[in-house]
Amino acid sequence: MTTHQEVVDYKNISLFKGLNALRFFAAFLVILHHGETIKRKNGLEHFEWLGLFRNGGNAVTFFFVLSGFLITYLLLKERAKTGNINIRTFYLKRVLRIWPLYFLLVFIGTIGLPFLFQLLSVDYEMPYSLEQTWYYFLFFLPGLVTFYYGHHLLEPLWSIGVEEVFYLFWAPLFKFIKNHILQLLLMVIVLKSVLSLLALFVFQNELFTYLLNLFQFEAMAVGGLGAFFLYSRKQSIDHLFIFKVPVQLLVLLTILLYLCFHTNIDNSIWNAIFKTSVLSPLLINFLYLYLIMSTSVVQKSVLKLRNRVLGFLGEISYGIYMYHMLVIFGTLHFLKTALIQMGAPWNHWVFYGVVILLTLLISVLSKFFFENYFLNLKEKLNKNAQD
Repeated sequence: MTTHQEVVDYKNISLFKGLNALRFFAAFLVILHHGETIKRKNGLEHFEWLGLFRNGGNAVTFFFVLSGFLITYLLLKERAKTGNINIRTFYLKRVLRIWPLYFLLVFIGTIGLPFLFQLLSVDYEMPYSLEQTWYYFLFFLPGLVTFYYGHHLLEPLWSIGVEEVFYLFWAPLFKFIKNHILQLLLMVIVLKSVLSLLALFVFQNELFTYLLNLFQFEAMAVGGLGAFFLYSRKQSIDHLFIFKVPVQLLVLLTILLYLCFHTNIDNSIWNAIFKTSVLSPLLINFLYLYLIMSTSVVQKSVLKLRNRVLGFLGEISYGIYMYHMLVIFGTLHFLKTALIQMGAPWNHWVFYGVVILLTLLISVLSKFFFENYFLNLKEKLNKNAQD
């Protein structure tokens, strides 16, 4: 049994268990969000009024916190082991993991679909052309496509662009700011908070505000704080009061309540906690960090998410996130009339049954026949780096 004095090695964790399940749940929330939004736009019955179906932004913010946590931990671990940060290897690993599927979707959304729509006489007009937007996609700024041209089928790519920009500067900062990582993380959070306040009360420029909301580096820094805390700790975090079972239950219930009803509850206490500019987003980031750490590190975790099915679904969550919009669009294009005729509740069950099955199928095929080729190269790179 673990005692208060027991020294725990948090510096050599090779796998944070349970995080793949959280990845899948976050991707699933994005499906629900876009599913209900697109159903409403097509005149179908929808549940967009319920907070549970409006969690696309929350899910992406969770992904950002998770990315900051994992990337920061890996960089801390690499620097301690080798005394350095191999920026070239770091970039190459990110390229092999992210770029293939990202640029495949860019090709599909800017060249493949317009050609297919014209060939099949599909009644859908793309809001942009490749000529207008190629540089936004190429330089990982797809969020600006949404800003200038409105909602589109490649809209989920905005978060991939944000992560790529984050990775671009995070490894070099770690390499050159060796002994001030904590200060760096806090500086990112403070700087983003100051800029957000300026956007609210001083500049009030639409593009400036949009970009601030887009580049949620403070969420990644919050995740990084969790990684720094964990990596620096010598004793088990299970003994900390904040990770005791009653506290876990309270925090998890708070997160669940927020995700289910964040758009439906409107009173002074709720608004002060969850709808205050600058402070509330930071609170939510820390709640997500708590969820990540309590699930993956705490031995007496309330959430038992460590099984093969959820693990596998988490492994294909990148594909789920990237392909789901195309699947939703295709499902409504071919089944819209039938869904309207069915009426509730069958139209909802059929819609999500088809969307989920097709998204999972495409994601599995993509994982095994496309993404794994590049992931295997990434694994070879890892082995070479360890030798």
